[in-house]
Amino acid sequence: MKKSFKKVLLGTSVAVAGLTAYAAMSYSFTKKFVKIALDREAPKTSEKSKNKISRTVINEELTKKLASMSEKLNNSDCEVIEITGRDGEKLIGHLHRCEKPDRIIVAMHGWRSSWSKDFGAISEFWHKNNSSVLYVEQRGQNNSGGQYIGFGMLERYDCVEWLKWIFDNFSKGIPIYLAGISMGASTVLMASGLELPGNICGIMADCGYTSPHDIWKHVTENNLRLSYGMVASMADDICRKKINMGTKDCSTIDALKQNKIPVLFVHGTADRFVPIEMTYENYLACTAPKELLVVPGAEHAKSYLTEKEKYEDVVKSFWKKYDNEKAIYSN
Repeated sequence: MKKSFKKVLLGTSVAVAGLTAYAAMSYSFTKKFVKIALDREAPKTSEKSKNKISRTVINEELTKKLASMSEKLNNSDCEVIEITGRDGEKLIGHLHRCEKPDRIIVAMHGWRSSWSKDFGAISEFWHKNNSSVLYVEQRGQNNSGGQYIGFGMLERYDCVEWLKWIFDNFSKGIPIYLAGISMGASTVLMASGLELPGNICGIMADCGYTSPHDIWKHVTENNLRLSYGMVASMADDICRKKINMGTKDCSTIDALKQNKIPVLFVHGTADRFVPIEMTYENYLACTAPKELLVVPGAEHAKSYLTEKEKYEDVVKSFWKKYDNEKAIYSN
């Protein structure tokens, strides 16, 4: 009996030690994962690690093309605008004016990206079609203030402040559109659930996710090949300590159920970073007038480059339909 009891104790001790070690490793991974997700100063990771998170397929020719487009937009004749967020953080935007604009677009870029990188490709199309564009630098990134990226939960309120600035500085009757790509798309979709000032005629959301929880779970399980169940609660706690919001506190789904503004949803079928199923969920949740452009074979944030002509036709049709419908869809 004594020997058996000792074996049980030894086995229990080994199991407890194993669970303790696993818990410690899980916490260490979660802490680093959330830091990469939210902190302005993220841990240094190799390009290989970044590509593993997004499952990006490297195409050197396309990378060079995008870099050239980004540089062109970055060097264009834009006016730097500075405003203050509702929490006191400095927010920076780049306004490219048209002489006689038919509309104004507020463009929000994606996670750990930049305004010129994400919109360098489509910027010429927007400008040629008489759109003044305010390219926003998202908080916690580049020149805007903030210690943390908010995955749309914080940035949705920045949308309101930018719209207030436009409302104060442009003709009150000019149509306004919100546009975003990746995290920027989720940002403008989350903003749709708020009281928005001005003549908001439509939202253009390209490859947005549904919530921080959902995209973190997808990346962990599908791209990093790890279980998210063991770290979800820890990730939520760490997120809440950093930005005073948990990963499930805000979602595009909840916002779109209240939204009255027409939405154009866009997504590529080959997106490995944000799965197209999330746009399907967003589309189904949206109670406002809505359209969906699915681009076969397009990878993350590459729908415009993959089917440029089709993309432009759909966007021009969207503008034609809603440029003059602002009064009906005002929140």
